[in-house]
Amino acid sequence: MTLETALLSGLAPDGGLFMPEELPRLAATFLEDLGSRSLAEIGGVVSESFVDQLSAAERVRLVEETLDFEIPLVELGDGVHVLELFHGPTLAFKDVGARFMARLMARWAGGDSRPLTVLTATSGDTGGAVAQAFAGLDGLRVAVLYPRGKVSPLQEKQFTTLGGNIQALAVAGDFDDCQRLAKEAFRDDRLRAELRLTSANSINIGRLLPQMFYYFQAVARLPEGSGPPLFSTPSGNFGNLTAGLMARAVGLPCRGFVAATNVNDAVPRFLADGRYRPRRARATLSNAMDVGDPSNFERMLWLFDGDVDRMRQVVAGSRHDDAETGRIMRRVHQDSGYLLDPHTAVGYLGLRHRLAALPEPAPGVVLATAHPAKFRHEIEPLLGLRVELPRRLQRCLELESRALDIPARLDALASFLRRWH
Repeated sequence: MTLETALLSGLAPDGGLFMPEELPRLAATFLEDLGSRSLAEIGGVVSESFVDQLSAAERVRLVEETLDFEIPLVELGDGVHVLELFHGPTLAFKDVGARFMARLMARWAGGDSRPLTVLTATSGDTGGAVAQAFAGLDGLRVAVLYPRGKVSPLQEKQFTTLGGNIQALAVAGDFDDCQRLAKEAFRDDRLRAELRLTSANSINIGRLLPQMFYYFQAVARLPEGSGPPLFSTPSGNFGNLTAGLMARAVGLPCRGFVAATNVNDAVPRFLADGRYRPRRARATLSNAMDVGDPSNFERMLWLFDGDVDRMRQVVAGSRHDDAETGRIMRRVHQDSGYLLDPHTAVGYLGLRHRLAALPEPAPGVVLATAHPAKFRHEIEPLLGLRVELPRRLQRCLELESRALDIPARLDALASFLRRWH
């Protein structure tokens, strides 16, 4: 099966998640020269085994066109670095995967008079990134499922104000209900064929592949002689961490990963006792990580052949509540003037805890997933300061939201999708 088929299908026919048949190791010469390569060059090489329908020049051009923003690596001191993934159009790390995937889908979705219907569930930033990436693309329409009242006002504005080929659906429930609805739709063979359904969530392998690129870029940007870093990834649905594990499988130099979560800690609990026990998500300060049953856990298991001991050798779990999150946001700002959003703060906590447990010093990289201004309503009372809103976000707030309320039932979702023109 080609990437094109997997990308346009979203879920596998049996309801499972697609993964590459193999993860071939990158050439040693590429890894040795990593520090001299641009993000586009890194993406062109890393994607070669997965996007082999495109030439090397086409792959590099695709990365240049979709990832046309900076991804700075900022040092906070003591060997701790922040990889700022929030400089894209919606100021969230999900711009990386969504923009790359949207352009590939637009390239491959033709040949049918019916539009391709992209169904995506969001707990926060995915909705905005996907909506912005697909807005105006011919032959594609996007339905964004989100939990009514459980995303920030700014996040909601980013995907409810576009109109055109983008429709926001406010679901009566939480993110797990939204994710369940999407999966139920994909498992309905008749509905899936009738509407040409696919997904833009991290259940779609097309989202994860470009996220591998920036792990390599982070290593390339570390000071010379730093050695392999420890990565800490704020985790909700675990697509971002899974991309890092895939990068490691093809040759990423690293000391390992921290699966940093809020109190929705199904994966850290699994790493602790070997039992996976999903449960209803609990609302937290880091709302985009409020996922009780992360989809990409299946992929993580696959990467380690279901062996929890093997996973523990590479991945450490770290769970942090809102009180800890608020304290570290205040401390980092007092010590360095740096503003962490609540999600990145969870990743920072996980990184600090794990670095302290290592037998010898190592550089650390926390993946910063969102611009602090997107969570200014949470940050301002915690830190007692005013967070400036970038102009692109201010413009978004001035637009009118248009969303349709639906119950958390497949028949309601299917009814809307069939009526949608």
